[in-house]
Amino acid sequence: MGCGNCGTEAGGKPGGCKGNGGCSSGGCNRLNVYDWLGRIPLTDSLTTFDIIEVSFNNGSRKDFFRNTSRHLFEKGEMVTVEGVSGFDVGMVNLTGELVKLQMKKRRVDNSPEVKRLLRRAGSDDLAKMSESKQKETATLIRARAIARSLNLDMKIAEVEIQADGRKATFFYTADERVDFRELIKIFAGEFRVKVEMRQIGARQEAGKVGGIGSCGRELCCSTWLTDFKSVNTTAARYQNLSINQTKLSGQCGRLKCCLNYELDTYMDALKEFPIDADNLDTTAGVAHLQKKDIFKNLMWYSYGDASKQFPLTIVRVREIQEMNRQGLKPEELKGVDLTPPKTSEDEHHFVDVVGQISLRSLEKNSRRRKQKQRQGQQTPHPRQNPPNSQPPQPRSNPRRPR
Repeated sequence: MGCGNCGTEAGGKPGGCKGNGGCSSGGCNRLNVYDWLGRIPLTDSLTTFDIIEVSFNNGSRKDFFRNTSRHLFEKGEMVTVEGVSGFDVGMVNLTGELVKLQMKKRRVDNSPEVKRLLRRAGSDDLAKMSESKQKETATLIRARAIARSLNLDMKIAEVEIQADGRKATFFYTADERVDFRELIKIFAGEFRVKVEMRQIGARQEAGKVGGIGSCGRELCCSTWLTDFKSVNTTAARYQNLSINQTKLSGQCGRLKCCLNYELDTYMDALKEFPIDADNLDTTAGVAHLQKKDIFKNLMWYSYGDASKQFPLTIVRVREIQEMNRQGLKPEELKGVDLTPPKTSEDEHHFVDVVGQISLRSLEKNSRRRKQKQRQGQQTPHPRQNPPNSQPPQPRSNPRRPR
C-alpha cells in the first residue's frame, strides 16, 4: 500500500519506490530497511535463502515466512501469508542473505514451524485487507470504553486486525499485571474475532503512535530503532547534562534513547582524565570539580559556593594531585585564560572586510537637507511681497505749471 505521494500500481506495489529503498517521505513503511546486498550472493550456494521478512501495519510489526514456491519477490510487493486460521497480507521487507542476520538478531530459529508464504496478493486479498483496516479505529474506541467500564488499570494503544478479519491483536500498556480474562470474553462476543492480548512498553507505544522529537525529526522508535536498551541518569552525568527530567524525557515519559548514542565516545574520552580528582587542596581552600570538557581537555573547579569557575588542564590537575600527596598545597589553581586577546589589526581588518560606513556622514547630509528646506520656506519669491511688508503707495505726479 503506497502513500499519497507515490501512489499504488495495479499490482499493489508502491509506484514511487520501485524497490529503490522507499519513497522520500518515509510514509510507505515505518522502520524501513533497504537490502543493498539483496542481489549480491554472500554464500557459495547458487540458491538464495528461502525465508522472507514481511512487515505488517506500515512496518510496526515484522515476521518471517518461508517461500516454498521459490518465486522472486521484490521489496515493496504485497504478499499473502499464513495467518491464524486464515491468511494475512503484508509487504515484503527483506529477501536474500540479510534475512539470516535479522533472524539471528531476533533469535528466531530456521525450523519447520516457520509459516509459509502463500502467493502474491491479488485484488480480492487487498480489498479484504482494506475493509479490515477500516474497522480498526472504531474497534479501538470501543475496546477502550469496555476496558474503562471494567475498571482495568490498562491502556489499549493499538488494534491490528488480520486481513481476513478473523483475528484481532490488542496492544496494551500497564504498570502492573492485569487480569483480562473477562475482557477477552467481552471482546470475542463484541467483535466476533479471535482475540490476542499483547503487552508492550511505553517506548513501543511511542513508536506505534509516532511523532516529532525535540530535535525536530521524527522519533527514532517509529523510524529505525527496534532494540530498546535501558537508559538511566548516569548517561546524562557522564555527558555533563543537567538532570532535568522534563528535558531528558521523551514523548513516552521515559529517558530519551538518544542519551546512549554518544555515551561510548564520552566513556573512551574520559579515560584520559585523572581519577579521584573531585577535590583539590590549595591555600585558598578546597576546589571542587564541576564538570569535564572532553573536547578541550579541561576540568572546571570552583571554591565552595562561589559562582566563579577555573578551567584547568589535565597536566595541571595531575601536578596539584601530586603536590597534595606530598602534603603540599599550591597557592593558586592557575586556570587557563579562554578569552582570546583582541588586537587593533584584527579590528581594522574586520572593518575593511565588512565595509562599514560612519553614521555621522548620513547625519550631516540630513542636516544639510533640513537647513535647505528651512531656508526655502523663509526666503520669499522675488515676484511676491515679503510677509511683513506694506503694499506699495502710488506715486503722486505733480502737474507742471503752465
